[in-house]
Amino acid sequence: MQRGDLDACAEQLTENFIINLPGLPEPLHGREVWKFGVQAMRDGFPDLRITIEDIFGADDRVAVRLHFSGTHTGSFQDVPATQRQVAFSSIDIYRVEGDKLAEEWVSPDMMGLMRQISDPAHS
Repeated sequence: MQRGDLDACAEQLTENFIINLPGLPEPLHGREVWKFGVQAMRDGFPDLRITIEDIFGADDRVAVRLHFSGTHTGSFQDVPATQRQVAFSSIDIYRVEGDKLAEEWVSPDMMGLMRQISDPAHS
């Protein structure tokens, strides 16, 4: 994902991959929808770096605590590029089917990220 090869990443997902996002009443479905969301992050933060802080699993679930960092050099969620360095975290849970990811529940700190790119105090 850090190299931007979203097609290779999508191959690791089931065809009807389920995406559970905070604030949405219903899950989203499909590899293309997943790629669209990740591409939006990469467009806003082309140098996005992802560090796995913790990873563990039980049965068909895997939990991952992630740290993201990068530079806001592209538009993201209608906020024009600010050239600011950002850092935020996420806790994600994945359901595995066979050798592919079938479903995700993601909880990124979007409020923290948006504050960093929209609050003048973070200049």
